[in-house]
Amino acid sequence: MTWRRVCGFLVISAFIAGGLAMRGSAFARQGRGAGADGGLGASLFTLLDSNKDGSLTRDELKGTFDAWYTRWDASKSNALTLEQVFFGVSTAFPAPPPGAAPPQNQTPRQEDVKAMMAALPDTAPAKPKQPRKVLVLARAAGFVHSSIPLAARTIEEIGKKTGAWSTTTTYDAADINDANLKQYDAIFLASTTGAFLDSPNDRAATEARRKALLDFVRGGKGLAGIHAASDSYHRSSAQPSGGRGGPAINFQVIPVVMQMVAGDKNGDSKLSREEFTALADAWYDRLDPDKSGRIVRADFPERYARLPVPSMPTGNRGGNGQAPATNLGPDTEVGTWPEFNKMIGGFFKFHWNDGQRITVKLDEPKHPLNAPFKGQEYVIVDETYTFGRDTYSRRNLRVLTSIDYAKMSAEDKAKEQNPRPDGDYALSWIRREGKGRVFYEAHGHNEKVYAIKPLLEHITAGMQYVLGDLPADDSPSVKTAK
Repeated sequence: MTWRRVCGFLVISAFIAGGLAMRGSAFARQGRGAGADGGLGASLFTLLDSNKDGSLTRDELKGTFDAWYTRWDASKSNALTLEQVFFGVSTAFPAPPPGAAPPQNQTPRQEDVKAMMAALPDTAPAKPKQPRKVLVLARAAGFVHSSIPLAARTIEEIGKKTGAWSTTTTYDAADINDANLKQYDAIFLASTTGAFLDSPNDRAATEARRKALLDFVRGGKGLAGIHAASDSYHRSSAQPSGGRGGPAINFQVIPVVMQMVAGDKNGDSKLSREEFTALADAWYDRLDPDKSGRIVRADFPERYARLPVPSMPTGNRGGNGQAPATNLGPDTEVGTWPEFNKMIGGFFKFHWNDGQRITVKLDEPKHPLNAPFKGQEYVIVDETYTFGRDTYSRRNLRVLTSIDYAKMSAEDKAKEQNPRPDGDYALSWIRREGKGRVFYEAHGHNEKVYAIKPLLEHITAGMQYVLGDLPADDSPSVKTAK
C-alpha cells in the first residue's frame, strides 16, 4: 500500500464515509485543547502569524491560506483534492513526536448508549461456571474509531444485564501485564489499531506486554476483538517504515483538515482558491467576534477551540463515497508481530466505506455462536474489512460468518484493492490458541452497529466462548492433511 493510498483511506474513506466522526466538540476538545500551550491552536497561531509579532490580522490569515493553496496546488488546477489538503496540513504543522498517540475520546454519546441499551441481549446463552471478569483494552495507537468507548460500554452493559461477566475498561497499554491479568478471564480489544501494546521508547516494556498477552491466552484464558482489533501490527512491504507505510500520520491535524474541506460549498469534493479564500474570511469572522482586527496569541487557542468541526461533505461520488480501486497489484501487506497476527486471525488490508451494504451469510447456521441469527443471513451497513491473504486462512480459523460475495455488484467488488482470487471474505470467527480461545467480529465501525440485537447476541456468545462457558467447535473450517 502506497502512502497515497493511506491518505485515500483516511481522507476519503474515513472522513467522507464518517469513519473519523469524532463527533465535533468531543474531538475538538481532544485534538485542539490538549496541552498547557493550547495544543493544536497554539501551533496553528504560530503558522498564521506570518510577521511573528504575536498577533494575527485578517490579511495575515488570508495571506497564509493563499500561500498554502499555491504550494499545495502543484498542478495549478485551481482544485485541491481532499488528499492534497490532508498532505498539505500534515506538512505545514510540526510532526508529532515518535510514538505519539492520536487524541482519543473515552465517553460515548448518550444517544448511542441509549440505542445500544435497548438492543442488549435478554440473557446469555450459557450459565457462567464461575464469576467472570473481562478487561476491555480501548487504546488505539493508529486510527481512532469514534465507536471505541461505545464498544467498551457495550461489553460492560452486556455483562451487567446477563450476569455473564463483570468489566473493567482501560485505555492504558501498561495494564497488560502479568500481575494485573491474573484477575481476568478474558481481554476484549475494542478496535485497537497500530502497535497498541508498544511503548516507543521502552523496548523492555513492549516485550513484556506482548509476552503477557500471549501467555494470558495460551495459558487458558480468552481474547475477543472487534473491528479494528485486526488493524494492528502490519505494514506495507513496499514501504517498510511508518506503520502501514510512509511517514507517521499526524492525527492531531484532523480537525483542521475537516474544517478546511468543509469549505467545499459546491459538493465536488475539491476546494477552489475562491472557496479557500472564503473559508479564511469565515474563520476570521468567528475568531474576531469583537471586530478588533487583531487577535493576540494568548486569546487564539481558546477562540479556535470554539470553532465547530463540521461534518464532512459527501460530494458527488454517491453510494458510500468510494471510488473504484486503481491499484490491482499484489497484496503487499505483511505482519509486524506474526504471533499476534495469527492469534487474532488476520490483519486489515482494505475496507469498503461505511455506507456499503453487505449481505452477511452464515457459514455454519447451526453453530452455537450463530444461534442468534436463527439460520438467516442479514444485511448490514458499515465499514467492512477484508484481510491480508497471507494471514487470513480457514486452515487457521473456524469461520462463523462471511460476506456473501456473490451478492455484491461488480461495481462494489471493483472498489477493492488487491481482491482475493477465491472471493473468500470472513467476518467473524473463533480459534484455539494454546489452551485459550479467540473470537473476532469484523463489524463495529459505526455506532449504529451496537444497536443491532442479533449481532450483540452473537458477540455475547463469542465472549462466553472465550471465557470458557459456552462449548463450541473451534477446529479449523478447512482441515489440513496429516
